Amino acid sequence: MFTWEKQTLKLRNPFRLSYGATEERQSFWLRLRDPRGGSDQGWGEASIPPYYRVDAGEMIACWQRANDAGEPPPGDVRDIATWVPDGPAPARCAIELALCDRIAKRRGVPLYQLFDLPRPRGLSTTFTISIDTPDAMAAMARQIAKYPLIKLKLGSDDDEARVRAVREARPDAKLCVDANAGWTLDDAIAHLKWLAKYDIELIEQPLPREQHAQLGELQRRTKIPIIADESVQTLADIELLGREGVRGINLKLMKVGGLTPGLAIVRRARELGMKIMLGCMIETSLGITAAAHLAGLADWLDLDAPLLITNDPFDGVRYDEHARLTLPDRPGIGVVRRETGK
Repeated sequence: MFTWEKQTLKLRNPFRLSYGATEERQSFWLRLRDPRGGSDQGWGEASIPPYYRVDAGEMIACWQRANDAGEPPPGDVRDIATWVPDGPAPARCAIELALCDRIAKRRGVPLYQLFDLPRPRGLSTTFTISIDTPDAMAAMARQIAKYPLIKLKLGSDDDEARVRAVREARPDAKLCVDANAGWTLDDAIAHLKWLAKYDIELIEQPLPREQHAQLGELQRRTKIPIIADESVQTLADIELLGREGVRGINLKLMKVGGLTPGLAIVRRARELGMKIMLGCMIETSLGITAAAHLAGLADWLDLDAPLLITNDPFDGVRYDEHARLTLPDRPGIGVVRRETGK
């Protein structure tokens, strides 16, 4: 029923963040086929960075359990949550995406209509500039002169110099900063003093994943929205963050286990008055296009992964010269393999 394939995604530029540097990332995609034969019925993707410490063997075991169960795939999205076996969040996400893609294709509707979501708006995504010298980061910012929203990876020495250089290169841009849990609370409090000078749009995950209360303490010291990323993996995290007054979350489908848990998290975050960034790992256009169907629920998009890799095997979401996203006019998730058109 499910088959899977591993691919090494090649990055256009070395990706440096507080956890380390890499020039490639690993991804799996799933195919859901009719056991009686025929064309692909559904696509899913699983991608997670190494610092999440998710074992690929555990993901494969999850997909094998789905096959071994011998139960027919559900025909209604309401039945998916109980059908998907236990396993790592990205593995469950891949199964759910493939199931939803199949159901939406059979009904001839795009994914957002299957879930009765608002039509995705033409928002621009952030474009991520990884940690480098101030001059190199400023040069990259000038290369994307028409992109209105830039995310700067921080979390090492000379962070202020990096932000200052990019702000001077792009005084027109909205700047987000992302420390990927690389600061201590004392570091972050000190950084607030100079961040206020550079008209920062948001500060993403400045502190380690488990420090929900400290994120709230930091939020109380600044008007800049603190956006939790690594700290958002379950509904329980949303309750903790909302109680502490953290102003927003970065929702990533791979991190929370798919569309169903992701939508539950978004709805609860909204009830608690939090803003939503819709984000991603390093993924192909398959995972990014699936996430883009939720764009009508978001305040910010952080869905730039296809712009960062050189060997994307899927045709899906498109970007204009201002990094605005447009979904393909196809049912389901809406992606096809570039080499086959299917």
